[in-house]
Amino acid sequence: MIGTGYVGLVSGACFADFGHTVVCVDKDPSKIERLNRGEIPIFEPGLDQLVADNVKAGRLSFTVDGSDAIRDAEIVFIAVGTPTRRGDGHADLSYVYAAAEEIAGLIQDFTVVVTKSTVPVGTGDEVEAIMRRANPDAQFAVVSNPEFLREGAAIEDFKRPDRVVIGVEDERAKAVMAELYRPLSLNEFPVVYTQRRTSELIKYAGNAFLAMKITFINEIADLCEKVGADVQQVAKGIGLDGRIGSKFLNPGPGYGGSCFPKDTIALVRTAQQYGAPIRLIETTVEVNDARKLAMAEKIRTAMAGAGGDIAGKTVGVLGLTFKPNTDDMRDSPSLAIIPALQAMGATVRAFDPEGMKEARHMLAGTTFVNGPYDAADGADALVILTEWDQFRALDLTRIAGTMSRPLLIDLRNVYRAGEVVADGMEYVGIGKP
Repeated sequence: MIGTGYVGLVSGACFADFGHTVVCVDKDPSKIERLNRGEIPIFEPGLDQLVADNVKAGRLSFTVDGSDAIRDAEIVFIAVGTPTRRGDGHADLSYVYAAAEEIAGLIQDFTVVVTKSTVPVGTGDEVEAIMRRANPDAQFAVVSNPEFLREGAAIEDFKRPDRVVIGVEDERAKAVMAELYRPLSLNEFPVVYTQRRTSELIKYAGNAFLAMKITFINEIADLCEKVGADVQQVAKGIGLDGRIGSKFLNPGPGYGGSCFPKDTIALVRTAQQYGAPIRLIETTVEVNDARKLAMAEKIRTAMAGAGGDIAGKTVGVLGLTFKPNTDDMRDSPSLAIIPALQAMGATVRAFDPEGMKEARHMLAGTTFVNGPYDAADGADALVILTEWDQFRALDLTRIAGTMSRPLLIDLRNVYRAGEVVADGMEYVGIGKP
């Protein structure tokens, strides 16, 4: 498994738990040292125990030098990062291509090389070409096997997936992949075999559709506020339609994370490159970027009226990561909203159960506190940005008594307005009359 980031580490640990022997390789010596000490560099529920169990069983190991592991492997996964490339928005595939060239020089017998990283259509073709140039005599097949892991539920998603997608055009490779995923097929989880380019597009299309669904309900929420409707009831009413479904219909401050922002932009660029622009996704990206800044304006309006001044005011913020049950700060709405509030002259006091270590490097001027009640103490408004479970049953009466102004701005609709008001606070939600 080349790469021990989120995808590589979770996938490697889960494959080992299926009984396979897995070596995870990473160029970062400090990361490998931590893993060999039993320290997990990311927060993912259950991952620490899963890794420890499989290391103890001898099925999982970590190294900076993958030469021997690659030579001996039947399957080599490429699970390196594909961040948005500066300047043009395309996915940066330099790490993928570097891994492909390295693998080509090491493999001996027939080897299946699998792109687990999220890559644009046609990347598998280029990986194959790179390997062929580097080692014309090598026996290998390149396969696409995109991941569909939700941060915070990744182990469950890997072991009980909605589907496994395998893009393969070599019968020997198909047989190897079938054996790899045999534990899942035995339990009748769907394994979908497609052409390689189709598999690559499935990943982008899936993420783009979900991002579009989130953006859709956020715009409906704005309309609900204007016409006096309740977006949660609207979402329930349309989500019961089997053709629509209820998932990803929760309004909020915009999507973030490691996947949706970069994958929607990459799909837009790919579509433009091939002369088939995807207008819906282009608009989704624009609307989501604007939404985060609009939430800062919503906070200002709630605190001081339209166009009001919040200079010198204190805002308590609960939640910094893009979603609960992760320490991932990538493209989190907090990274746009908090600086915007600070630019308006507000002081921000923030708490997050897992994200503050990373946030300290990304949110200059923010005061980080030890808990939700510390964030509320003396604040002129308390804002919920991420719906961590520990924020769902706060003692609102206690909070109201410590705030300069007992105002709760709930950007995740965690609370009901009536209950908040009964506890002595003002309430502003998303998409509410």
